Amino acid sequence: MPKIVDAAARRQDVVQAVFRIIAADGLERASLREVADEAGLAVGSVRHYFSSSEELLAHSFAVVVDRVLARLAAAQTRTASLATGSQAHHDAVLTLLGEFLPLDEESAVDACVWMAFKNAARIRPFLSAEADRSHRAVAAVVGQVVVELTADDDDGQHQLVTEAERLLAILDGLTMHALLQPEWMTAAMCRDVLESHLSGMRSGRGSVNVRTLRE
Repeated sequence: MPKIVDAAARRQDVVQAVFRIIAADGLERASLREVADEAGLAVGSVRHYFSSSEELLAHSFAVVVDRVLARLAAAQTRTASLATGSQAHHDAVLTLLGEFLPLDEESAVDACVWMAFKNAARIRPFLSAEADRSHRAVAAVVGQVVVELTADDDDGQHQLVTEAERLLAILDGLTMHALLQPEWMTAAMCRDVLESHLSGMRSGRGSVNVRTLRE
């Protein structure tokens, strides 16, 4: 009796092969043949689930975006239950924003894959829709954080947008730095930099001594 193949599980296996290739060697190596070899499948088997490399890559981009956004949504739910301005809320926001960063092995792979796809979307139009979706989703999360942390400020919409863009730039910078220089930009260093920035936002200053908040 022929073995029944779980199509969803097989597609996921192929996507995971894409992620491993990107994390190890970059997006350029993620061809159908290379992915098939990595997944231990024949090229024809991969084509059964994805008709082209573009379809495979677009789907893989969507998978990593959905995975990160699911973690953010769970963290947002926890944050929403806490009183704004409390230490517990501050810690929850730090955890929420930490979901963007490569703080462990799984999130490092996701961050590497996400950044590779975002960069490729500049010159590969078939990735642009997913890049736009991911940017809007991330901007919405960051914007909500900024609104909560600057609720007592009366600086207008322009200031909120500026602060949101600054926080987005910090997250992107920390992610890239941690991926390129993991021995220096460790998970602890990422958290300290992020905590310093959030503390400065809460106090209305550009920066703050991190030890003050911890004490």
